[in-house]
Formats: sequence, structure tokens, C-alpha cells
Amino acid sequence: MKTAIRFLVLSTGLMGLFAGCSEKLEPKPITYSQLLTGTEKKIWRLVSFEVVDEGKKSGVIPIQNALDPCRSDDRYVFYADESHKLEYLNGTTKCSTTEADTLFEDSWTMINSNATLEFVIPVFSGSVLPFTIKNLTETSMTVEIYYDKIYVEPIDASYRFTFNSTTK
Repeated sequence: MKTAIRFLVLSTGLMGLFAGCSEKLEPKPITYSQLLTGTEKKIWRLVSFEVVDEGKKSGVIPIQNALDPCRSDDRYVFYADESHKLEYLNGTTKCSTTEADTLFEDSWTMINSNATLEFVIPVFSGSVLPFTIKNLTETSMTVEIYYDKIYVEPIDASYRFTFNSTTK
């Protein structure tokens, strides 16, 4: 009986000890921005695109089938800094021996309320365009631009671009 009481007192004390030291864990969901940039910066590579014209999809086109090899391995670096720096970097294959490693620097903007990411895809237009985020995970991003965001005349068409990242 004394052993049972001693066990009960000891186990109750241990439960109180652990219960008193517990900290309430509040989950912090990852935001679009964190998925895009990681904690400091994240490197993305354009891997494919698809044209959607009047609801008809072209099928996924690998970027190496659409661009010169010197452009198909270029990379986009999205920074988590306050200025939202964006770098467009040469890949291992350069278009000329004198081409710089950094092709240009700009900035990016994210509008979470409508899942819009504004940045430049140089091989597409060279202008900052509003892309709708269709999918964004730690390793894959698909964005879509609608022609009505580019041209004045209404056209029922869009481009979908898919990027992959191996950085966290």
C-alpha cells in the first residue's frame, strides 16, 4: 500500500513537473514569400512553359526545346531582403565568352491577396509583368500570364511557366 501511494505521489509530481514546463507551440505557416525566397535567397530555373489558347493547351514544352542552350540553363535568384532583389544569372553555358555572370538585377513584388508575383522573364518580354501563381512549393513554381495583362486587345490566351529549385 505504501509503495502504491508513493508511486502515485511520484507520478503525479512528475506529471505536474512536465505539465508546468510545457510551452504552447504556435504553428507558423510558410508564406508565399518564404516559399519563393527561402530564409535568405532561393535559386530557380525555368524548366518548361505551356501556351493556353482559347482553352486549348499546347502541352508542356521543355525550355531546352524552345530556347538556345545558352539561355535554357539561366537562373533566377529571389532574395528575401527588404528590397526584394532579383538576379538573373548565366548558367554554365554562356552565349558569348564575354557575357557577364549576372545578366541583370531587378526586384520582385508579391501580392498575396490575389497570388500575384511581379517580375521579369527576360526571354519573354524584358518587362515586369504580373504573373498569377498557379502553384508554389519549396521546389516547384508555376506562374501564368494572361494576354490581357500584356496587350490591349482582348485575346483568350496565356503562358504558363514552370520553375524548379534545388535550394531551400
